[in-house]
Amino acid sequence: MKNKNGLVVDTDIHPGVNGDRVQARLPEPWRTRYASGNRGPGNLGWWNPMGVERSDVKMGDGRTIHGDPKLLEEHFLDKYGIDYGVLLPGGVLHTAQSPEPDFAAAVISAVNDVYAEEWFPQCPRLLSSLGVYPHLPEMAVAEIHRLGDHPQFVQVQLPSASRIPWGQRIFHPIYEAASEYGLAIAIHPGSEGVGLSGPPNAAGYPTSYFEWHTTLVNSYIAHVTSMLAEGVFAKFPDLKFVLVEGGISWLPPILWRMDKNWKALHSTIPWLNELPSEVAARHIRVTTQPLEEPPNPDHFHAMLEMFPAEQMLMFSSDFPHWDGDAPDFALRQFPDHLRSRIMGQTAAELYGLETG
Repeated sequence: MKNKNGLVVDTDIHPGVNGDRVQARLPEPWRTRYASGNRGPGNLGWWNPMGVERSDVKMGDGRTIHGDPKLLEEHFLDKYGIDYGVLLPGGVLHTAQSPEPDFAAAVISAVNDVYAEEWFPQCPRLLSSLGVYPHLPEMAVAEIHRLGDHPQFVQVQLPSASRIPWGQRIFHPIYEAASEYGLAIAIHPGSEGVGLSGPPNAAGYPTSYFEWHTTLVNSYIAHVTSMLAEGVFAKFPDLKFVLVEGGISWLPPILWRMDKNWKALHSTIPWLNELPSEVAARHIRVTTQPLEEPPNPDHFHAMLEMFPAEQMLMFSSDFPHWDGDAPDFALRQFPDHLRSRIMGQTAAELYGLETG
């Protein structure tokens, strides 16, 4: 069904990939390694009592809605009137933290091929993020060159967890390659504390999923500051940086803080020749889920006035995760004058989507 409220682009859908499909695309010795079940640096040790996925995504025949492109189209995109959906394959976030680069890069490439060869032909409305192994940037660059010209890959996906901030110059070849193909760079949480990523926040290791989940914003603050301070956007003037599933209430205060410090400390970062907030407005995008829900909704609306939300904020559902937001729920949270931009127009401009 078409959404009566206009264009809707969901910028965060998590597909489920069939492991047999991935395994079939792996060369030896990685195929045998993958088949053994030893596939990467492990998972989080924190317990989520809700489970990660919603319980209603399983069909009567055992298939899951997010595990098949036609089911995803029928039971999610059509149900909620979503015109386009951007996939962010969650499993490769963990794989990207593996200390074994050759195995990890092979698995990530195989996952990308599953979407390119099996999902995209079945549903042109599905777009995807291109997974890469970022800790050896030459591997990431090779993968971007391999698939970056596919029209349904619209961005390069990095974990929000990293050994060092993403703005540092060792990663600039990734951004150069992405810019060559007109791809954005998106980061997504979920692997903080896994493999090479190190402690999940600046204070160390929390003791509960609640604490881990609440403090994920630490990574986003560090990466935004790094991308701006390292002059990434001066070097790559067309690059966009998409912060998926990081919330939004932290953004205005950190931009204010950077603007204040820039006035006194500009000489330490001479390549940043404008207020950081002005550069951020052009180059950084954030997504709606998880929406902050203060007791007084007016406080949330006031926060939206503290940064150019009409330019920077894009709708995301986080389907099929436990804390996801359907489009109709999200729509109600925003004032009328922002709705069309947030729900679809900003994302359509970013990803070059047909809107007619």
